[in-house]
Amino acid sequence: MGDNHPIVLQSMTNTDTSDVKSTVLQILELEKAGAEIVRITVNNDSAAKAAPHIIEKLRKKSEVPIVGDFHFNGNLLLKKYPECAKMLDKYRINPGNADDRNFREMIEIALKYEKPVRIGVNSGSVKSINNIEEAVIQSALQSTKLAQKLGLPKDKIVLSAKMSDVNATIRVYEKIAKETNYVLHLGLTEAGMEEMGIVSSSIALGTLLHKGIGNTIRVSLTPSPDTPRTREVEIGKMIIQSLGLRNFRPHVTSCPGCGRTSNNCYQKLAESVNKFIDQKIHTWTQEYPGVENLKIAVMGCVVNGPGESKSADIGISLPGKMENSIAPVYIEGKHYCDLKGENLDKQFLEILEEYISKRL
Repeated sequence: MGDNHPIVLQSMTNTDTSDVKSTVLQILELEKAGAEIVRITVNNDSAAKAAPHIIEKLRKKSEVPIVGDFHFNGNLLLKKYPECAKMLDKYRINPGNADDRNFREMIEIALKYEKPVRIGVNSGSVKSINNIEEAVIQSALQSTKLAQKLGLPKDKIVLSAKMSDVNATIRVYEKIAKETNYVLHLGLTEAGMEEMGIVSSSIALGTLLHKGIGNTIRVSLTPSPDTPRTREVEIGKMIIQSLGLRNFRPHVTSCPGCGRTSNNCYQKLAESVNKFIDQKIHTWTQEYPGVENLKIAVMGCVVNGPGESKSADIGISLPGKMENSIAPVYIEGKHYCDLKGENLDKQFLEILEEYISKRL
């Protein structure tokens, strides 16, 4: 992470870490969704005992780095369970939940096993009720200075300073980025549920990334009972891709609709194209390197349809009201064919897959 490396996506399990099977399964699900680093809670003896078994089982299928998340008793657990200390790829320390002895001993253990450390400050953990933003900044900077004084190299330190307010998060990270050049982990902590959590995270992280601040992100959403943990990874990918920092799947430009769009055909086709991409993307990325950079357009009428379709690698412009009932398809800026009939979606998906297989 850092320098010219791409922005790295992170996530965290919400399983009971002592449940080895469930935790391994969720880590693999998160990785499949796109998580490149996964953090697990290590809060008690059973979790510390389970961590090596989780990593051992995981390594049969995956090399995704595993971070141990420690609060209050991290030094005690790492000393008591050296195998846990050895096998974790990184430690996360929250200075607000670690007294001086705890912090120092965790750094010493990190040095012993040559592990990187994320010094992760949260606004809810700082010991201050006045000027929380400044308290978070000072906790972060003082802790990194102490870690380096104890011998931890700068290139083994990742710093985060998470707030639960969008504007405060932006201000805190901007100030830290001006005062230091540590690798920064971005996050809006306790972002909330559903749309509000997604919008808040997108604004906070997107603003910072647009300013060139941040090297790795985690979107922290409160999941509803039926929402998979992987949702936060998907949102993180969308934030990064929307800024043009990395591409994870072909970009689909689609029409919002208006009074000119006489039916929902364009909506159904846009949905079919996106579902088709989601079903195929893992195979495509292995067989057709670069497929994630494609631009696809699904448009609803003649106003912007042909223009957007010609600008995309492949696009289709569906007929709106008062238009001929044909849908021109464009490939790399040139008219390819006209589609019509009830099976437009099937026809277009066949053309799309054929185009991908021949171009890439």
